[in-house]
Amino acid sequence: MGQPQRVRVKDWHPPGHIRAPHYLRGKTGEIERELGPFANPEELAYGHKASRRRLLRVRFTMGELWGAEAENPADILEAEIYEHWLDPINAT
Repeated sequence: MGQPQRVRVKDWHPPGHIRAPHYLRGKTGEIERELGPFANPEELAYGHKASRRRLLRVRFTMGELWGAEAENPADILEAEIYEHWLDPINAT
């Protein structure tokens, strides 16, 4: 198995029903696993016919999220984020 795919959460601030936590926007993590395709809750919230989007579990370190303020920088947080909120980071 290869290296985990690194991603960055988009730093969008659109109006309306948003499913990406504000404190994760602009942060970098690794895809832990894919959970499958689901109806997009951002569209469902307004009664629209929802497109299906891949839901991914993304792993972030506390150091990435809170920088020098992190008590235990190596601890992790996992969040479920829809694919359209993620930009892949190419390995260098």
